[in-house]
Parts: sequence; C-alpha cells; structure tokens
Amino acid sequence: MLVVTTVQDEMRVSSMKINERVNVIKQKSAQVYVALISGQTPWYAKVVASLAIVYALSPIDLIPDFIPILGYLDDIIILPILITLCIKLIPKDIWDSYELRSKSIWENGKPTKYIYALPIVSLWILMVASIVIYIL
Repeated sequence: MLVVTTVQDEMRVSSMKINERVNVIKQKSAQVYVALISGQTPWYAKVVASLAIVYALSPIDLIPDFIPILGYLDDIIILPILITLCIKLIPKDIWDSYELRSKSIWENGKPTKYIYALPIVSLWILMVASIVIYIL
C-alpha cells in the first residue's frame, strides 16, 4: 500500500493521470478547509489554510487563465504549495482526523463564494493604481 503524506508526494506518482491529480488537490483542499474551521489547528496553519482556501475558491486568479500557459501555471504551482505548507504545519494525527470530515464537502459540487474574490480583486486594483500613479 502506498502511503502519501503531501500533495507533492501524491503528484510524484508517475502513473497518475491529470484527472487523478486534480482529484487529489480537490480532496486535500477540502481537508485544508476542515483544518481552517477546526479548533485543533494551530493559528499559523490557519493563516496558510485561509490563504489556500481563498485562492482555491476565488473566481479571479492571480494570473488570469486566458493568458496562455502562465494562466494555468499559477493554479498548478501556487495551490499545491499552499496546501503542502499547510499540511506540514499541522500535526499528523490532527491532519489525519480531518480526512473523514472532508469527504462530504464536495458532494454538492464546488462551493462558490464571491467574497473570496475580494483579496485578489484588491491586489489587482492596487497593481493597476500603482501603475497609473507611476505613469502620471
């Protein structure tokens, strides 16, 4: 039996197809959400978990998906890094207890909350405002 502890470990399994890799990230994202709302999670892991969840559920990406290659690279790189960091910050026994609770999160499809877009939209507005101020 293959024991896998982080998203990177699961991604290293060369026989996995892209759909399987997406499902791994989807399941780990649900576990990170459970970690975020749990009282057992250390505060510093909750900070990373909140960044991961906001990024995963935000309908607006840091780099828009319509930009060829780069648009999807941020999803492929940033989200697994945040999830793996969160996993490493949470004690293993606590992390394992979140697995059962996280299975039911995706039953009704992807939870969409537009409030999660606010940090990304704010970042874009700040960048555009900085460019405009620099030009003027």
